[in-house]
Amino acid sequence: MKRVAVIATLLGLLLLIGLVIHEGVDDVAAVIGAAGFALLWLVPLHVLPLVLDARGWQTLLDRRRASLPYLTWIAAVREAVNRLLPAANIGGELVGIRLASRVIPEAGIVTASVIVEVLVTLCAQYLLCALGVVLTIVAVARVPEENAIIVALVLSLPVPVLLLWALREGALFSRIESFATRLVGASNATIAGFDGQLLDVTLHALLKQHVLLLKVLLWQLAGMALGTLETWLALFLLGHPVGFIAAFAIEALSVAIRSVVFFVPSGLGVQEAGILMLAQLFGVGPDIALSLALVKRMREVLFGVPALLSWQWFETLQLKRPTTHA
Repeated sequence: MKRVAVIATLLGLLLLIGLVIHEGVDDVAAVIGAAGFALLWLVPLHVLPLVLDARGWQTLLDRRRASLPYLTWIAAVREAVNRLLPAANIGGELVGIRLASRVIPEAGIVTASVIVEVLVTLCAQYLLCALGVVLTIVAVARVPEENAIIVALVLSLPVPVLLLWALREGALFSRIESFATRLVGASNATIAGFDGQLLDVTLHALLKQHVLLLKVLLWQLAGMALGTLETWLALFLLGHPVGFIAAFAIEALSVAIRSVVFFVPSGLGVQEAGILMLAQLFGVGPDIALSLALVKRMREVLFGVPALLSWQWFETLQLKRPTTHA
């Protein structure tokens, strides 16, 4: 898996370099330079969708001694791990479980909440992408890529549906525990601390609370919709303002593209190519479209690196003192 991640990273980096060279280094640099330091406003702006995302997670946890600021910080760390580290979009969730368990002793509830939240996020992304496709078809007279996008949506629909069915009706984690026990033995420290049956029961209980799940979905959708402000403001600062509908469609479909290529660490290169293609559908020039992609990557780094450093600082403090409550 490490070899695949390295190869995917190198190919993504080559793609990104090729895009910059093709569109012209000087042209892209001139566009970003003209916007200047105002682009840094995108960094604090990103806190807003994270707050809504954390609020949805807090709903699942039923506010069990985890404050919204603390969960927002964890959400930032989770995102940074998934976006900036070769974690294949699952490492952040594992880190989130670990950090939330510092203040919520019920590890099964924390783990179940993260699993359900990821499932709801998949559904929210699907709905967001579907709306993005509709808005793109309505707003753009001729969209050659629309058939491919619709096919991808139809083919990916069974994924969240089957996952939901497996978690709600089956005993997925009990079977995983049974398999792992036969593989490494019950005396293994990791297996000894894992209760698959309890996790399955907790998941079943959460997935049967339809009103609760709807609330979480609405919080997720609100956060994703608010994330559109980043694309809208970035294009405004880069000198090519677009309407909110265009910004929404670009953001929604770029999120979908990144989700599909989750195996590429950080979506390097692929995210930039996707934004370049999508932005041009709405009349954005290629130099500005690529500048938008690079600016969004810059925001990820400027926001994510402090989050990762704060996580390491937090872990260092935890080694020196007992567990504290947020």
